[in-house]
Amino acid sequence: MASGDLYEVERIVDKRRNKKGKWEYLIRWKGYGPSEDTWEPEHHLLHCEEFIDQFNALRLHKDKRARQARSTSEQRRKRRSGAGAPLKPKKAGAKQPGDRVTKAMPCRTAPGDLQFVPIRKPHSGGVPNGEASPLRYDGAAGGSRVDTAMQDLNVPETPLLNELAATLSNGGMNLHSSVKRKLVEEKGYVFDKRLRYNVRQNESNCRYRDIVVRKEEGFTHVLLSSQTSDNNTLTPEIMKEVSRALSNAAADDSKLLLLSAVGSVFCGGLDHSYLIGRLSTDRRKESNRIADAIRDFVRAFLHFRKPIVVAINGPALGLGASILPLCDIVWASEKAWFQTPCATVRLTPTGCSSYTFPQILGVALANEMLFCGRKLTAQEACSRGLVSQVFWPSTFSQEVMLRVKEMASCSAVVLEESKFLVRSFLKSVLEEVNEKECQMLKQLWSSTKGLESLFTYLQGKLYEA
Repeated sequence: MASGDLYEVERIVDKRRNKKGKWEYLIRWKGYGPSEDTWEPEHHLLHCEEFIDQFNALRLHKDKRARQARSTSEQRRKRRSGAGAPLKPKKAGAKQPGDRVTKAMPCRTAPGDLQFVPIRKPHSGGVPNGEASPLRYDGAAGGSRVDTAMQDLNVPETPLLNELAATLSNGGMNLHSSVKRKLVEEKGYVFDKRLRYNVRQNESNCRYRDIVVRKEEGFTHVLLSSQTSDNNTLTPEIMKEVSRALSNAAADDSKLLLLSAVGSVFCGGLDHSYLIGRLSTDRRKESNRIADAIRDFVRAFLHFRKPIVVAINGPALGLGASILPLCDIVWASEKAWFQTPCATVRLTPTGCSSYTFPQILGVALANEMLFCGRKLTAQEACSRGLVSQVFWPSTFSQEVMLRVKEMASCSAVVLEESKFLVRSFLKSVLEEVNEKECQMLKQLWSSTKGLESLFTYLQGKLYEA
């Protein structure tokens, strides 16, 4: 490909090792036919990790099926050779040449009814990005291990939880993603979030499970890549990881922070299934813990001294949209849209949106978003001042990276002092608003009426689906 031009990757067709033993990938470029496919070294595909990981996962799945097919055919061939042709009856007292083969040779066959044994994910302490123990498969005889693994999830047994969905190890429930189902049906993708990103963090000893942190030249890149929830929804554990990443980025030599997401959704807001799973066990204790996690999460954005740039690649819901006014520059894809259906989902505003939204969008539109859950398109958000600029989806990543690198070439002192001048007057006000919003959430979740309202809404949404 010509140097200096930007080409969009449609998919990866094949891979091979070159003479030096390094991987090369055969790239199908968007808008070009198979005759234009080119072999590209892995270091040329810096921002195509998702394509690489999807290709590797799909290839791994195909190889596994091929090995299973070969193993099955080999076992059938052994059985046919051992017990295929019937033996002639022997005469009494006479020895036949094949007398030593008087019965079919026994052969070991693979156990039928393969069952998937779910791997228990630890609650505390993440695993390195891209690392996980291999999947285990057991036969029918190993059913006890399946039962043990399911019992280890330790989910409270309540009638409402049993009606809503299957439980997750983090106390929530898995509300299945329609996006994933569509991709699985149409393209046969194998979704394994552990394979999506394989990142080694050389600059920091911290390990993250639900986010990816990259140290780029002049800036830190944080990507939401949740392995424990769908659509990059937020749980207290994920919010703590983001807060810790911001704290580390504030102390390193980076000049700014870029926040984006892996997948087609930027952020799905608070994980409602997680709320039900936790608030059903110990309402008062869990409401305080979750509200405090939200408060600390928002406070991390308020106290971050360096500029924060946000790249919105898709829908931003709830708390994922509320924190945008706390950031300094927001760039959005044409596919992005914004919604804060607080009252609709029986929650009060979070992320200082009760103050920032009326200031930016105007009282009328802010009330419509917070009370009625109005959906704001990327162009509408840009015209109202919530988004700085909107880019075409096919070139969104390139446009963002180009501008971020240009910002990173500026003086770190100038960037920090400029942000201080812009934000210093609002900091104390926003901290007070954040405290009040979290206090209101504690009161709502601690009350029987507020909790029943939330449960009834989510139960109704499940029945609709």
